[in-house]
Amino acid sequence: MKLILLGPPGAGKGTQAAMLVEQFGIPQISTGDMLRAAVREKSTMGLKAKECMDAGALVPDEVVVGIVRERLQQEDCRAGFILDGFPRTVPQADALKKVLAELGKELDSVISLEVDTDALVERLTGRRTCGVCGKGYHLRFDPPREDGLCRECGGVLIQRDDDQEATIRTRMDVYHEQTVPLEDYYRQQGLLCRVDGMQEIATVHQRIVSVLQAG
Repeated sequence: MKLILLGPPGAGKGTQAAMLVEQFGIPQISTGDMLRAAVREKSTMGLKAKECMDAGALVPDEVVVGIVRERLQQEDCRAGFILDGFPRTVPQADALKKVLAELGKELDSVISLEVDTDALVERLTGRRTCGVCGKGYHLRFDPPREDGLCRECGGVLIQRDDDQEATIRTRMDVYHEQTVPLEDYYRQQGLLCRVDGMQEIATVHQRIVSVLQAG
């Protein structure tokens, strides 16, 4: 089972990926995880990535692609993988296709979690985190105490900077600008399947599983 999960920030990719990992026994691979692991392991590409990161520069595509290649050759990817956060652009998708061909692998599906922007803004702006114990809440779906404090320890709740509405809408704009061409790319290959990400978590999961099993 080799797939890519697409979806804007807050669409539930992490939640769905975790459920797929448990069900199919394949690893979730995110760009950030790969970069950190490659740097930690001091692989050839990891050292190149570290040079860029230490200099405060973006890690170039060729380095990211090289790290993806290294990761996909590891033993736990033999039965499949879930790519989360990569590719982000059509050139990266082209590079991934070449890497997979070199490794004798090919994608089974590309799942795009579709969400309503305004509903997503409500979902993310309502998130709060206890500044003491780290427990997460949502003002509407999982509210804290009536006085606005943590139910577990009484700590003051905070809102992350990237959960501010202006920041969220900017991230959404960037995501859609990058991803519309990527969706077209995979649609033309017959790999893209859109799934309504605004449904209940279990319903979204079952829809994804149905798509994968039908493929």
